[in-house]
Amino acid sequence: MNKLRVGIIMGGMSSEREVSLNSGRNVFDNLDRECYEPTPVFMDGEGRLWIIPWQLVSQNTTADIADHLERDARRIAYEDLKKEIDFAFIALHGKYGDDGCIQGLLELLKIPYTGPGVLASALGMDKYLQQKVLEAAGIDVPRSTLIRAADWRENPSAVREAVRTRFPFPCFTKPTREGSSVGVTKVIDEKNLTEGIDEALKWDNAVLVEEYLDGAEFSAIVLEEDGEAETLGVTEIYPQSAYYTYDDKYMPGRCRKFTPPKNIPPEKIDEIKQCVIRAFHALGFRSYGRIDGFILKDNRILITDPNSSSGMAPSSFFFEQAACAGMLPPMILSRLIQNAVKIHAEKCGPL
Repeated sequence: MNKLRVGIIMGGMSSEREVSLNSGRNVFDNLDRECYEPTPVFMDGEGRLWIIPWQLVSQNTTADIADHLERDARRIAYEDLKKEIDFAFIALHGKYGDDGCIQGLLELLKIPYTGPGVLASALGMDKYLQQKVLEAAGIDVPRSTLIRAADWRENPSAVREAVRTRFPFPCFTKPTREGSSVGVTKVIDEKNLTEGIDEALKWDNAVLVEEYLDGAEFSAIVLEEDGEAETLGVTEIYPQSAYYTYDDKYMPGRCRKFTPPKNIPPEKIDEIKQCVIRAFHALGFRSYGRIDGFILKDNRILITDPNSSSGMAPSSFFFEQAACAGMLPPMILSRLIQNAVKIHAEKCGPL
């Protein structure tokens, strides 16, 4: 029986390229060799694609891999990707990976892939637009306002006054299109507000100012199968820092996670699952996704960060929730690939 050639695309051009490498490496290590032939596909910092040998997959950083590409890897043109793989497992994160760019390329090449299509992926990256879509669907989201770079340059005093009027301190500033808490600042006073806006604008041309939420943070993986979406599980999150920072997400020992939740009542867990599924459908997600949110002290459930994909590190929500559901890594990866293949086989036009 011919094995499905699965291209695991990792690296990339975003601030999350090291996270992507860790995800791609773990998918490569855990893919069922009985059914699939894994092909590591590395995207370098200029967006070029390379077929890399397994020895390079184990390199510590994307910079380490880049140093070996000319000698040890094989460069391929975009249009030749279909000659190398039958299916794309997208382990890219951030800009050009989660935001519809690579999805559009794969649609043109007619290569099926994990995760949703172009529009839903773009919505999953844009924090401002996704909130508007969720609000329109009757789903609670944090209070927020958008600051455009041009407005900040032209009249920073007016921007600061508008933020002060709407939000008490603390609040948060974040780039509209970044992940892994990159560029996020917890704003505690007006001086800190200026610093937070400037930091966010290093990463994008617009800043989302968002209210501070007092409650328990959660994350839920959603998996689509036979047209039905179901939650794989719910994880309760307790970061070590003042908020869920990059280090809390990826450094060992920086965060406690409970799957299933430890302090959220069972009836609220069921409500969270229903809310998560509604958000998944409202944004047009397909295949799978990760929906983050808060349950506040007044028991309101807010969706804060819908993601069209998920990190795939060994300790990620994806694998932790799969383990609680009784699935080993090769089992859940196979299920994800099989579901995505079926979704693409049944689509009419782009996903």
